[in-house]
This record gives sequence, structure tokens and C-alpha cells, in this order.
Amino acid sequence: MIRKIIIGVLLAAVLVGGGVYFFTQVDHTPIGKILKNPREYDGKVITIAGDVTDSTSLLVVKFFKLKDKTGEITVITKRSLPNVGAKERVKGHVEEAFSIGDQQMLVFVEGTK
Repeated sequence: MIRKIIIGVLLAAVLVGGGVYFFTQVDHTPIGKILKNPREYDGKVITIAGDVTDSTSLLVVKFFKLKDKTGEITVITKRSLPNVGAKERVKGHVEEAFSIGDQQMLVFVEGTK
């Protein structure tokens, strides 16, 4: 009887641990994939994650840079800016800020449309 309880508790711990890992580490889009093919993400709400490398607040715009192993992107937000070095997960959508010739600047806008 005690053995079944121990096995049940261990099984539950593994399932919970796996779920937490999936939703905190796996369930996001690599920034590099967005930068390589932004049209694939046009109109879609996605999640990105990484480390904050810079944060800036101008008169009407607040933004920070988020970097993962694959790339870095500017995130426009309406909430308080995170500290540099903080790990962040952000849900939102990709927008083209501007384009000059073959060069384009993509930004990630936090929140849904």
C-alpha cells in the first residue's frame, strides 16, 4: 500500500515537473526563427523568451531588447520595464517597424491585437 502511494507521488511529481518545464522552457518561439522568416508569424500571437539586454523609456514609448540563443529583438510594451539581465517571457505579435531597401527592422509588440 505504501509502495503504491510512493509510486503515485513520484509519478505525479514527474508529470508536474514535465509540465512546468514545457510551459516555461519549450513553449515559445525562438527569436532567430522570427528574424529569418517574419512573414510566417504575421498576424499570429506568439510567445518569446530570453534575457533583457537593454531597456528604454521615451515620452510615449517603452521598449526593451530581449535576447535568446538564436537572436535579439526589440519588444514594445505598455507595462513597467524589466531590469537588464532579467529573464522574461512575452506574449504578443511581430510588426515591421520600418523598411529601407532590403533592410527591415522588426519589433515585437507585447499584448494581443
